[in-house]
Amino acid sequence: MDCIFCAIAKGEIPSKIAYEDEHVFAFYDIAPQAPVHVLVIPKVHISSVDALDESTSELIARVMLAIPKVAKAAGLTNGYRVISNVGEDGCQSVKHLHFHILGGKKLPETMA
Repeated sequence: MDCIFCAIAKGEIPSKIAYEDEHVFAFYDIAPQAPVHVLVIPKVHISSVDALDESTSELIARVMLAIPKVAKAAGLTNGYRVISNVGEDGCQSVKHLHFHILGGKKLPETMA
């Protein structure tokens, strides 16, 4: 399987690392949509939120617990947004579960 996020997590493709532990990898987006834009991924390949089930619940809990650590380390002390795009209509561009942490300024309330 050719997955760019799997390759990034394995260190095969360079990235600016924001956080890493045994199960979770976080790196800065190369095309940021906010002053701070970090992607948080499980190191194990999971295609999207739609692929989650009981067998992945512990791993996803670890990912979710890492998000506030990443945000704090990135200096996001006044709030941030967490987004996961799912599928074609949700504009998921990489078919590896990932969460965008966006912040560093007041974000718009609407997505339109």
